[in-house]
Amino acid sequence: MRAGRLNRVLLALVGLLLLVLGGAVLAVGLGAPVPSWWPHTSPHDALLSRAERTRWRHADWWWPAVLATLAVVVLVALWWLTADLRRRRLGEILVDTGDGGSALLRGRALELALAQDAVQQEGVAHTEVLLRGRRTAPTARIWLQLEPHVDPARALDDFTAQALTRARESARLESLPAEVRLRAVKHHAERVT
Repeated sequence: MRAGRLNRVLLALVGLLLLVLGGAVLAVGLGAPVPSWWPHTSPHDALLSRAERTRWRHADWWWPAVLATLAVVVLVALWWLTADLRRRRLGEILVDTGDGGSALLRGRALELALAQDAVQQEGVAHTEVLLRGRRTAPTARIWLQLEPHVDPARALDDFTAQALTRARESARLESLPAEVRLRAVKHHAERVT
């Protein structure tokens, strides 16, 4: 399962759980019949009785444990929020038009053009491209899936000299650093007769 899909599933489950619990508390507070799984019998009961609230007050470990747990929950929530807000893809690239001005090139368009150009190369079965970095200095992460008969060194040299160079020149970039990962297409063994 990809990270984005896992993130959405976890957010949906947490949201559904909070919605059910919050809705149940609100419904019971407004006078709805008490559900069978509800820990209290009357709509006028407090969620925590006085005895439950003061049960661990005199234990030395209680307040440090409560504060440490809340701190961990806050740190995990902040980490999740920053990880979710961080952009994985470069949205646009600033292109120098040559007349002193600039234009915006969609990052996805350059990714698709680079991938299509790479697939035209002999021996490349499939390509995935991901642009990252700043819009004035993008970097590329490329996955090339090669046919079994292709020499990886030659395929990498051809890709660098052709597709990557054309992408850099067409976007008028001074440099386009790239991390290229090669993998072979899975194939069945050939029979010898």
